[in-house]
Amino acid sequence: MTDDPFRVPTNAEIADAQRLLNFRFPDQYIRFLQGGSNVANAAFEPAVIVRGCSYLDIFEIAETAWAQGVPRDWLPFIEDNSDYFCISETGAVRYWSHNGRTSERWPTFSAWFEKVCVALE
Repeated sequence: MTDDPFRVPTNAEIADAQRLLNFRFPDQYIRFLQGGSNVANAAFEPAVIVRGCSYLDIFEIAETAWAQGVPRDWLPFIEDNSDYFCISETGAVRYWSHNGRTSERWPTFSAWFEKVCVALE
C-alpha cells in the first residue's frame, strides 16, 4: 500500500470514511471514488478520502462546511473558495455558496457529473 493520498481508495478505506463521517456514500459516489475521482475538464478538485492531502481532505472540508452552516445530511465533496458541491445519502447533489443555500441542484450524482464536469455548464 502506498501513502499517495491521490490513489484510488480501497473498499476498506471507503467504509472507514463513511463510518468516520457518519455518512453513507451513495453508490454513484462510491463508483466515482473508485474510478479515480476524475472530474474531466472541470476547474476544481474533488475531496480525497485517503488521509495525507490537507487541502483536499474530505474530513477537514466537511467539518469546516458543517461549521459554516451546511446541513450535516449533506456531504461536501468539492470545496472552492468556501463554496461547496454537496451530496446527500440518496445521491442528490446541490451547490452551497459561502452565502448559504442556493437553488442549484441535480437529482443524481450522475446528472451533476454530466452537467458540471462533462458539459461544463
